[in-house]
Amino acid sequence: MLSHTQSLAGSKPLNSAFFLFLLRSQKAEMCLTIDGPFGKYKKHSGQRPRENPFSNKTWDTCAVVGNGGILTNSSCGNPHNTFFAACSGATSLLWENEYEKHVGIKTDFVTANPSIFVQKYGALMESRRPFVESLHTYGNSLLLLPSFSYTLNTPVTLRVFYTIKDFDSPIRPVFLNPEYFQSLNLFWSSQGINGVRLSTGFTMVSLALELCNNVHLYGFWPFSKHPYDLHHLTNHYYDNRQPSKLIHAMPTEFELLLQLHSQGILRLHLGDSPDDPSED
Repeated sequence: MLSHTQSLAGSKPLNSAFFLFLLRSQKAEMCLTIDGPFGKYKKHSGQRPRENPFSNKTWDTCAVVGNGGILTNSSCGNPHNTFFAACSGATSLLWENEYEKHVGIKTDFVTANPSIFVQKYGALMESRRPFVESLHTYGNSLLLLPSFSYTLNTPVTLRVFYTIKDFDSPIRPVFLNPEYFQSLNLFWSSQGINGVRLSTGFTMVSLALELCNNVHLYGFWPFSKHPYDLHHLTNHYYDNRQPSKLIHAMPTEFELLLQLHSQGILRLHLGDSPDDPSED
């Protein structure tokens, strides 16, 4: 499939359907310790999928649900639940069911910033059952773990992986291929994103652009005022924790999303559902 992102720079598509996950058939050298601008990769000999779950597979329509405060009281949950094949994700994973009306519950593919595992579940160093119970909403969705992209992520995300296995949770953890993540950073760097690394949400948008014919975004708005009535917004729909300006280039990422929206490559939804002004 020709990547939507290819139209930006005429470059070779990232081809994530064949490159996203770390598979058993791939050599372990892909996870040997490597020094580079994105830190060090670590070797891991644990279980990996035998086959790529996305091999030769595309979806017609996908929704990527971010974690922006613009989702609060938006009642946008139903559209997310009714897309033909939702590719929901970003860092909205693992928060209470009180938000279902606004962020939806149907998902085939989810991920989370590893900091959530630390902040909300004590890095899984003590009781792990609350974490496992929080996964029930997601059924047998794929859970993408960036275990080898940055050294700091490795211990806690491996505890997530083994906790899921120990409790026989139906959710299916998969590892992000560090080479894919590095290629993704290099590609978007060539388009002007100069943060230390991409945000989790923007990574999921990139994946959706390669796997889906039609991509709809919800919850992507990095500002403290609503775009239509200017009422105050928290940074996330579940808290007001601010992003690190030293790590992510949020304004530049959003500027690129607007560019992709204006080019018809994706649809960025900013209004309340179902009467979303951004549909016009």
